[in-house]
Amino acid sequence: MQLTPEEQAMYDGKHGIAIEKSMEILVALGDIYGAENMVDITSAQISGVSYKTIGEAGLEYLDELAASGVKVKVPSTLNPAGIDLERWEDLKFSKQFAEKQNKIIAAYQKMGISTTCTCTPYLVGNVPIMGSHIAWSESSAVCYANSVLGARTNREGGPGALAAAICGKTAAYGYHLDEGRKAKYVFELEIPLKGVDYGALGYIVGKIVGGGVPYFKLKNIPSINELKSLGAALASSGAVALYHVEGVTPEYEEALKSEDMELIERISVTEDDVMDARKKLSTTAQKPDLICIGCPHASLDEIEKIAEKISGRKLSTPFWVCTSIPVKAAADRMGYTKTIENAGGKLICDTCMVVSPIEDLGFKVIGVDSAKAANYVPTMCGLDVVYDEFEDLIE
Repeated sequence: MQLTPEEQAMYDGKHGIAIEKSMEILVALGDIYGAENMVDITSAQISGVSYKTIGEAGLEYLDELAASGVKVKVPSTLNPAGIDLERWEDLKFSKQFAEKQNKIIAAYQKMGISTTCTCTPYLVGNVPIMGSHIAWSESSAVCYANSVLGARTNREGGPGALAAAICGKTAAYGYHLDEGRKAKYVFELEIPLKGVDYGALGYIVGKIVGGGVPYFKLKNIPSINELKSLGAALASSGAVALYHVEGVTPEYEEALKSEDMELIERISVTEDDVMDARKKLSTTAQKPDLICIGCPHASLDEIEKIAEKISGRKLSTPFWVCTSIPVKAAADRMGYTKTIENAGGKLICDTCMVVSPIEDLGFKVIGVDSAKAANYVPTMCGLDVVYDEFEDLIE
């Protein structure tokens, strides 16, 4: 890689050991993927936050970095933690886990990273502009940033995103380059979609394209929340970091160039395909003993719709809505939180059903409307899932 004098000084350790180690990570990634140079980034989103996923080794690494006094150079946010940082005791998470989790949060905070722990940073102020280079690591957030916002990021690992935040730079390869953002597949839908159909579509397509870039021709215009669900499913069943929707996403016109059309694979998706995927995403037909919504974290308008559906009811099954602290604050003010709690539900912040030790709380079957959660909960938590519309789950 060709480094600028400033970057070379970082690499040579002239700005301290933490920046030197971080630049070594970035240069190594650049060499592996054939990058010629670095680019400046405008923000970072960092995974590797839950003690469940990073363990003692991750905590020691973060403590070492924080002790060096290093600070991030760009606005940076965190992925969900393993617990609700304020209500963990009420939710029956263990004190030992909470103590470890809080040490991880303290280390990130010491480095100047915002501790709003969420997988939807674009809902809490970390909103990159189109064409800007960023270093994000949560798979669904990466997919949203690239596809819906038109920003540019690779699927960074947690250490890579943290290194980029510390240096304010990342290696220019993959989705940072124009050629890395072109579509490789066209999927044409034979039916209109709604609700959890978008997660089912993402599940289907992710398995087909792997890390490729799909282009969708849909029968209807998806909402922002449906695009969020589609991207999360694509990123979890495959390794998709960018997709295009004709007439909707900002780069769809540049995604299919006439000279590349012969190389594009065209695939039709039928109603049977979607219904089959919806069935496959459930691992059991048993009644859930917990319904958990908000993977990725719920937006304010999603919470509003949930509150409207259950207003005046008494739910027979424990019900969690996972979201961020800022969105919950807005829901509190709007009265949605009170409505949900009056029905027997809870708004949970900072965490989700995937990265929390939910398997230790006695639940066996989780009801979800997220294809991402349906993909991950059986493997990461060892629990069964029922995948369906929220309205059907609460019945």
